[in-house]
Amino acid sequence: MKEAPLRILVVDDEPQILRVLRRGLESRGFGVVTAPDVPTALDVFSASPVNLVVTDLRMPGGDGIELCRRIRQSSSIPIIVLSVKGEEATKVQALDAGADDYVTKPFGMDELLARIRALSRRAAAPPVTTQAVVEVGDFRAEPELRRITVKGREIHLTPKEYDLLLFFLANHSKVLTQRTVLRAVWGPESAYQSEYLRVFVAQLRKKIEPEPRSPHYLLTEPWVGYRFVPAPENA
Repeated sequence: MKEAPLRILVVDDEPQILRVLRRGLESRGFGVVTAPDVPTALDVFSASPVNLVVTDLRMPGGDGIELCRRIRQSSSIPIIVLSVKGEEATKVQALDAGADDYVTKPFGMDELLARIRALSRRAAAPPVTTQAVVEVGDFRAEPELRRITVKGREIHLTPKEYDLLLFFLANHSKVLTQRTVLRAVWGPESAYQSEYLRVFVAQLRKKIEPEPRSPHYLLTEPWVGYRFVPAPENA
């Protein structure tokens, strides 16, 4: 039986952008439903099952941040937000509200498609538990042994470096704000102590990257946080 196409909800108040995205996504085999504002998007989301949401950040009658919050109340489906250059603080708010990724306007369809494919693969993967062996890309983690290997080579980590890398592995390909990582690895009281994260990210890069000054696993997302790519295409 032929697998049903991925169904994407696109939310934007500009009719031209909706038309372009619908045409571009449908030509690649995706099913597309659209909404011009947040209230309509929530109605569509409730009435028609979708697999992924692409939403603008700034719209009349509610913004993309509110849409992310509302969707996250009942669903963990992937959400990509569309932003303009200079909206770094707003992008952080959207990611904290539950968005998984962002694309900055103007963008090419190939870039958006790459983000959609990455999030779709992650959503379809079985959930990662802290005790299960984790194998993604070039990495293998064995939590019971507290051991992680990269391309078969064991790397020696401090306990906190191990916890940080395991968190990145469990959330690979997803944009993570600094506060999200700090809360998960160091606890809520450390959410704003970004110096912790900078130090440990630098240490991790020295241990896992072929060239720490030009990382291709642990990438910095300017003004936002980090993205962990376990199997870079150009590596």
